[in-house]
Amino acid sequence: MDGDLYDEFGNYIGPDIESDSDSADELDDRDDDDAEDAHDDMDEGAVVGEEDDEESGMQVVLHEDKKYYPTAEEVYGPDVETIVQEEDAQPLTEPIIAPIKRRKFAIAEVDVPETTYDLEFLADIMDNANLIRNIALVGHLHHGKTSFVDCLVEQTHPAFVNREDKDMRYTDTLFTEQERGLSIKSMPVTLVLPDIRNKSFLLNVFDTPGHVNFSDEVTASIRISDGIVLFVDAAEGVMLNTERLLKHAVQERLSITVCINKIDRLILELKLPPSDAYFKLRHIIDEINNLLSIYSEDQDDLFISPLLGNVCFASSYYRFSFTLNSFANIYAEAFGGIDDQEFAKRLWGDIYFNSKTRKFTKKPPNPSSSMRSFVEFILEPLYKIFAQVVGDVDTSLPRLCDELGIKLTKEESKLNIKPLLKIVLGRFFGNFTGFVSMCVQHIKSPIDNARRKIEHIYTGPLDTELANHMFNCDPDGPLMVHTTKLYPTYDATTFHALGRIMSGTLSSDQNVRILGENYSLEDEEDSRMGLVNRLWISEARYNIEVNRVPAGNWVLIEGIDQPIVKTSTITDVSGNEGAHIFRPFKFNTSSVIKIAVEPVNPSELPKMLDGLRKVNKSYPLVTTKVEESGEHVILGTGELYLDCIMHDLRKMYSEIDIKVADPVVSFCETVVETSSLKCFAETPNKKNKITMIAEPLEKGLAEDIENEVVQIGWPRKRLGEFFQNKYDWDLLASRSIWAFGPDTTGPNILVDDTLPSEVDKTLLASVKDSIVQGFQWGTREGPLCDEPIRNVRFKILDAQISTEPIQRAGGQVIPTARRVAYSAFLMATPRLMEPYFFVEVQAPADCVSAVYTVLARRRGHVTQDAPVPGSPLYTIKAFMPAIDSFGFETDLRTHTQGQAFCLSVFHHWQIVPGDPLDKSIVIRPLEPQPATYLAREFMVKTRRRKGLSEDVSINKFFDDPMLLELAKQDVVLSYAM
Repeated sequence: MDGDLYDEFGNYIGPDIESDSDSADELDDRDDDDAEDAHDDMDEGAVVGEEDDEESGMQVVLHEDKKYYPTAEEVYGPDVETIVQEEDAQPLTEPIIAPIKRRKFAIAEVDVPETTYDLEFLADIMDNANLIRNIALVGHLHHGKTSFVDCLVEQTHPAFVNREDKDMRYTDTLFTEQERGLSIKSMPVTLVLPDIRNKSFLLNVFDTPGHVNFSDEVTASIRISDGIVLFVDAAEGVMLNTERLLKHAVQERLSITVCINKIDRLILELKLPPSDAYFKLRHIIDEINNLLSIYSEDQDDLFISPLLGNVCFASSYYRFSFTLNSFANIYAEAFGGIDDQEFAKRLWGDIYFNSKTRKFTKKPPNPSSSMRSFVEFILEPLYKIFAQVVGDVDTSLPRLCDELGIKLTKEESKLNIKPLLKIVLGRFFGNFTGFVSMCVQHIKSPIDNARRKIEHIYTGPLDTELANHMFNCDPDGPLMVHTTKLYPTYDATTFHALGRIMSGTLSSDQNVRILGENYSLEDEEDSRMGLVNRLWISEARYNIEVNRVPAGNWVLIEGIDQPIVKTSTITDVSGNEGAHIFRPFKFNTSSVIKIAVEPVNPSELPKMLDGLRKVNKSYPLVTTKVEESGEHVILGTGELYLDCIMHDLRKMYSEIDIKVADPVVSFCETVVETSSLKCFAETPNKKNKITMIAEPLEKGLAEDIENEVVQIGWPRKRLGEFFQNKYDWDLLASRSIWAFGPDTTGPNILVDDTLPSEVDKTLLASVKDSIVQGFQWGTREGPLCDEPIRNVRFKILDAQISTEPIQRAGGQVIPTARRVAYSAFLMATPRLMEPYFFVEVQAPADCVSAVYTVLARRRGHVTQDAPVPGSPLYTIKAFMPAIDSFGFETDLRTHTQGQAFCLSVFHHWQIVPGDPLDKSIVIRPLEPQPATYLAREFMVKTRRRKGLSEDVSINKFFDDPMLLELAKQDVVLSYAM
């Protein structure tokens, strides 16, 4: 039956349209003609009425005996694009009209709340730089910085008083910070607080993260502060990050004060007797002073003691804080007739009170009860308050409150122990006036500290009129603002820049010039014009809008974030052309862990790149780069740091799915011997020839260059004296240093070791810049696996330079200098270097052996294990390769049932065992290799990852004449030809 269709079981389906006389196309055309005829009929005849069609649900027009269905264009209008589809292509999970997405990453900003001071008063104090203090609260993880800021906020903002027994964490505005329970970003808060004498001061307080991975945030906050308050947990004492931050603050020339926090732990947790608690506190202060004497050359200037007033004691959980002065003041107010200043001087150290003579002595009056004055007058009363509140509340508490003059309501007296302790102690100690007095007396105001600050951070000359204006913190001088942080807006689309005004006054709607980190008077490319929109004083969860901000203050700026990447210098549009920039950050750690990222959907690459740009702005230390193979790499300080970056990249800044490769580490390349022969290379035109050798640097020299102990910009005489005195270089070599590389603080040196009798020095000087550029290029990407070279001195031994300028141009000399540096490097026994972490583990005594086991598995070695004084814990200090550190924390907790806690931070570079160029080594997958195979394995796998050839080919770096020279000298090479 022609023209009919049947299924496989013989059932009739229908006519075969294709085989019928009318093709499918003809039928479609016929349908279209019928529709047009119906349209014409409608126009000609009368409309009978309208009805709803039961099958389609559409409203149809009745025309005599026909139904007419209107077209989509007639229903929706001629300007609306309409698409008619066979079936619904939109999935059920997707709504027809999607709701507007509100992106939320931070706690919503609140309206300006009621404060204990008038906002106009705050604005007035901003004009008086003597009443301002710029302070960074720094310290180890969980030593109570954020909860201390909560205390200050509760004191000044009645609306934020925490009624519940849980942490408010006021400055942790990101949801991720609240969920994790640790600070990720530095956050500034400006408060007006009274000191002991009830004089008000404006405190700009920076709450910083305590985790070592986020020490870059601390660097950004320290830069615009005049002093730090170092927080130390009374129970844990000085920890890994405490030491690092102390050293960093000394290097940045800041005033240092200390807050020994969580002293309630000595009483409630460790249950130490008052005299033991005193020794514990004294031990912490002695440890800090020992560190200060190591890190600072000027010991007298940096010394902390409660007697000097630069140490305060606090319990941020129980909402109290005191110094010796503020505690003496409580006695003076209670008893009268006491000189609180003189009394405070006798409340620390080996001083005893004789109750019979009513005098203080340096020897105990009674050998059996030798209580020091600090124990007798401060710790004993404090212990008693704790004991009375924790004890029988019904009988002892009313008597205690009557004695101390504390009034409690019926509801308050029925509270649980912890909230009750907060109320009693808070009312006994009152406001945090002791802390404010400590900051006012021992941290300089912006005007007093301006000279020291500018000398340290300004890159320009200090004998100019502009520098004088900054030294005087002059609000009427030329505008100079240093921005150090970028904060994303509520929806994470743009950024606000936080900066400190060094001189002049910044106004809203002002045109400014923004100078980036690469700006110089010779190269003005990194500068842009911008318009300042609105200005705010940051209060973490709300902002106070202001019209103008004078010198000495911190300010949040809208509208200028586009050209800024990390830091910037903002100045007037005209009249300040000689302005230099403020120094870019000098971090106390390095980004050595890297991950490669790519979007799951390749078409979303532009979104990911935009997200990477924003992440780069948001984190001070993160670096993003594109490898030769095209993969996008993010470098960070540790696993937690990279985890936070990936959260922001996926959720905040790009909203796309991103694939992440397994984390790897950065390597460095170095040499362990002097080049076995003089290596030379000729320029492509055969008119110039450079000869070099490579050799390792003296121990410690690379670190000195990186830490800017020695700088290439010094006068030649001073540079020569440094190398002669400290590293025993001869006079000629020390005065012939051409460059450090890569960049100006790279850990390699280029030395001109040629003699005037052998080389035309004038011609050599004419190509110096080109040779230096080739050296910089070579040290930035070494020949083994494109990683930076480290700890190598390159010596130029001979140079034959053409007399014709056109024959010695940069295009000829630069690649040649790089090539000869590579060949000298390969002839000097090259080795790979890997980053090592310093690991600090805290664990109970019975878990120490498990910690050793976990470290041994990961090529780690313990350097010290010792008990923490006054606590049941042990501290284990160790070194571990960064490449073996992934998952270490999880592994450690598994083996110790969660009792051990660790932190790790980059410490130094160390040579990887084995020869990376030993071709006899065969790397077999999934098989354990001997330690000596490591270097080869790392090099081969890194080259594969970067899309380079499997092995180092010397043909790229050695000229034919050089290869002939090698053959003559019968040098055995294990390299691929």
